[in-house]
Amino acid sequence: MTNSNTPTGSTTMTTTKQTTHEKVVKSLARRHAAEKRFRFYGMASVFFGMLCLVVLFTDIFSKGVSAFTQTSLTTEIYIDSDYLGINKDSSIDEVRFANFDGLLKRHFIKTMSPESRSDTRQLFKLISPGASWQIQEVVSDDLSTLNTSITVELLMDDDVDQWFKHDRDLTEDETNNRLSELQLSWLNNWLDSGKLDDHFNTYFFTNGDSREPELAGIHGAIKGTLLTLLVTLLLSFPIGVAAAIYLEEFAPNNKFTEIVEININNLAAVPSIIFGLLGMAVFINIFGVSRSTPLLGGLVLTLMTLPTIIISARAAIKAVPPSIREAAYGLGASKNQVVFHHVLPLAMPGMLTGTIIGMAQALGETAPLLMIGMVAFVVDIPGFISDPSTVLPVQIFLWSDSPERAFLERTSGAILVLLSFLILMNTTAVILRRRLERRW
Repeated sequence: MTNSNTPTGSTTMTTTKQTTHEKVVKSLARRHAAEKRFRFYGMASVFFGMLCLVVLFTDIFSKGVSAFTQTSLTTEIYIDSDYLGINKDSSIDEVRFANFDGLLKRHFIKTMSPESRSDTRQLFKLISPGASWQIQEVVSDDLSTLNTSITVELLMDDDVDQWFKHDRDLTEDETNNRLSELQLSWLNNWLDSGKLDDHFNTYFFTNGDSREPELAGIHGAIKGTLLTLLVTLLLSFPIGVAAAIYLEEFAPNNKFTEIVEININNLAAVPSIIFGLLGMAVFINIFGVSRSTPLLGGLVLTLMTLPTIIISARAAIKAVPPSIREAAYGLGASKNQVVFHHVLPLAMPGMLTGTIIGMAQALGETAPLLMIGMVAFVVDIPGFISDPSTVLPVQIFLWSDSPERAFLERTSGAILVLLSFLILMNTTAVILRRRLERRW
């Protein structure tokens, strides 16, 4: 039975309150659902990015790890001094011009007994052109090896190297190798006798570039990279820090300063190839700096890294609390003393971190260096900043354009080395920032 004394307004108010509560609950539910979706999308994006990195690194590692091993043939060869025309008193130049290539060919003709000239040519194709250089190096180091038998591990040709690493367990239908049946029979005989094996490829780290994949190395590119980065660091760090200190502490607040700041921020976003064009127009055409040298590469990379260093240095200076400046002024310090004795030491960790990141960016650049001629084929190891050289990213670019399968392997190996340098530099920046940063 309904109570006729219950006010109608009270019922309406209760209904309104319930309706408002239901709306709030539904609104909160929608907001919570939207937050969950947002978190899910964020986690999915991070997972997808990590998955792409894993796939990328796995692909590079699987293709490049074999570049760190090289196939060789262990054999015993007699060093005939009469055939070579040298003796224990011969000079290094006489040893250098001796016919070690003919000695090596005579050895294989005698031990393998090819039946025709065609078979002989096929036999010689299995051995790397650098094998005779290996024997020459042994004799040059110790002339007492003349007229004795020595055991050497001779480099094999890149086709043999690829067969040994990837194709020897495949059937003829599965592989498209460049070796004949006769060559495969010789290789299988050496393999069964334990003479054919692979070892750590030291030449990959000690040789310069070469037309022969089994002789190609990254020593020249690494040294050229280090010399180029040295020039970049010696120029960009002091100039960038000085510019940041002036703009942040001493520059007047006028239109000119504002224009300079805007242009610095814009230069940080300019494509790197533009700096290569600028370097070619200014340093080569006007100042006459030689092409393909670490000096020229360092100058160009300095232009590219300066905006990054200036911006990071200014941010580090801004991060110093104003109380530090006020305390120094209160003790009677001058403007220069405040900046150089108090602000700069406290901002230096951030400046160093920004510099390392800028150098890591310069380490991976290829486009500006291509524009100034560092894409040249350079075999010799550079000794100074004025010597012709290339850098590791450009070396990777050159090898990636080569048709030989072994160069693809070395391309991935060089990428692994480059990534190691980049990870090392970025890790150094993180450790440096954490150890030197001050908490206010």
